[in-house]
Amino acid sequence: MIVCVVDDLFFSIKIKTAAQHLGAEVYFERSGDQALETIRAKRPRLVIFDLDAAKLRATEVVAAMQADPGLRSIDTLGFVSHVHANTIAAARAAGVGQVLARSAFTTKLGSILNPQGC
Repeated sequence: MIVCVVDDLFFSIKIKTAAQHLGAEVYFERSGDQALETIRAKRPRLVIFDLDAAKLRATEVVAAMQADPGLRSIDTLGFVSHVHANTIAAARAAGVGQVLARSAFTTKLGSILNPQGC
């Protein structure tokens, strides 16, 4: 199971379509606070963040996950525009496990969502 913290409609549809094709279970959250509650309740294998969506406060959610012994082992992945170097650096500093350019995320989406693992 995967939790996606995404508010971009294009990426939400892309993820949902790929997940349905692969049989992957995906939950979407459009709020950082709600995402953290869902992550605690569902214990997903992966949390995907749209790092370009500042209102989602992805770095804060990841920092909270890293501070919680029960959540720090959950894999995290963020996608971001390759030109946002400060966002990329902040995500890595917060503990996002893998940061991908938006184009690379789209290209690798099938393997990322594969229920057999990334």
